[in-house]
Amino acid sequence: MLLCMLKAKIHRATVTDCNIDYEGSITVDAALLEAARIRPYEKVSIADIHNGERFETYVLPGEANSGVICVNGAAARKVQVGDLIILFGYGYLRATEVAADYTPTVVLVDSANRIARHPANEAEAA
Repeated sequence: MLLCMLKAKIHRATVTDCNIDYEGSITVDAALLEAARIRPYEKVSIADIHNGERFETYVLPGEANSGVICVNGAAARKVQVGDLIILFGYGYLRATEVAADYTPTVVLVDSANRIARHPANEAEAA
């Protein structure tokens, strides 16, 4: 049996731009993608904290350390610049691969979409 598990999350990112004329996707600061272990073109789910909208799309890398979170295409109608979102990445694992202590990578960001807390930083501090 395969289980669909949360593998990564970028929590409370601020939407910096919306581009309805683009073909689709969400452009995310490449440094955030790397920290969360989310790959370009990977399918993600988005939840808008301000209005409750949820949608799926794929990721495009934006300029590293730019703080860009740009919702493109039709999904741009579901958010507004300044909204806080949560970006979820999922993966399929065999039930035998999911240990009792399994935890996804969670990246918390500040209001400028800079990494505020990341598991690797916490491991270094310990």
